[in-house]
Amino acid sequence: MTSPQTAPAAFQISVQPSGRTFQAQGDEAILAAAIRSGVGLPYGCKDGACGSCKCKKLSGSVVHGEHQHKALSVEEEDAGYVLTCCARALTDVVLESRQVTDESAYPIKKLPVRVTTLTRASHDVMQLRLQLPANDQFRYHAGQYIEFILRDGSRRAYSMANAPHTQEATPGLELHIRHMPGGKFTDHVFGAMKEKEILRVEGPFGSFFLREDSKKPMILLASGTGFAPIKALIERMQHQKIRRPAALYWGGRRPRDLYMDGWIRERLADLPQLYYVPVVSDALPEDEWTGRTGLVHQAVLDDFADLSGFQVYACGAPIVVDSARTAYGEQRGLPAEEFFADSFTSEADKHGG
Repeated sequence: MTSPQTAPAAFQISVQPSGRTFQAQGDEAILAAAIRSGVGLPYGCKDGACGSCKCKKLSGSVVHGEHQHKALSVEEEDAGYVLTCCARALTDVVLESRQVTDESAYPIKKLPVRVTTLTRASHDVMQLRLQLPANDQFRYHAGQYIEFILRDGSRRAYSMANAPHTQEATPGLELHIRHMPGGKFTDHVFGAMKEKEILRVEGPFGSFFLREDSKKPMILLASGTGFAPIKALIERMQHQKIRRPAALYWGGRRPRDLYMDGWIRERLADLPQLYYVPVVSDALPEDEWTGRTGLVHQAVLDDFADLSGFQVYACGAPIVVDSARTAYGEQRGLPAEEFFADSFTSEADKHGG
């Protein structure tokens, strides 16, 4: 005769300074419990790779699942920091964290979507448009992302490149997908995928979106297809008539990697407060590049002696986001709570490869 299984213990998670609380089962990650409860803690990859969900533990005990050292070092863990995406509570826990307010957290849904168009934006970037179910309202913040649920259950995350209000004129989601040769999903996108194909997605996810209650000037920092969520932010700024000064720094290896350079330049007339700096790191002679060169995060350091009064929105490769986060804080005085990031972790990044 087997004994009845006991349900895992539930613990109370409190978040300061907001005072929000929610219950986490002992066998689930704190972040998963927060999402389930509609409490919007900051996060990115949900996989222990990017460090976006890192926050300070004020009291209580947790145990961490597998994660990367660059996302949470032993020294940081010893200092009381936790990765909520892979930390399970062992007791009641009090965290200190910036967070999304209840009113701004949209419900997470699973939806079928139909591919409407596939457009080559560059040699290795596909602009994908997806049609949403007509009877199902999908709400999200400019800057958030969805996850494709593949047939084997694995997932791939991509940011919406269009702001929500654009649905009124052109319904559907715009994604920018870079080809990763050998990648299960992107090989399909660049090979066999056809218009009218049906895919399954879940979202919206992520805590990357414009903090519209701030009056601070902004640095918008993008590398590669990290431009996708930044594009959505720019559309949101234009729609909401946000007049805060904003400097956009977009980096690529070669000029062709700045695949919507023309789109940005068209917006500059309508957004006089937006300043654009394209940066190329590995131009070839035939590119005839005469603009800024080097690393995109370094270009910001070269141009700004003091970031203490700014907000930074950074998207793209983890090395760019991590380098910016460290340098802007340590060298230019940017407050940690004014750095908002979406680190584009690939499957190789997530598994340390």
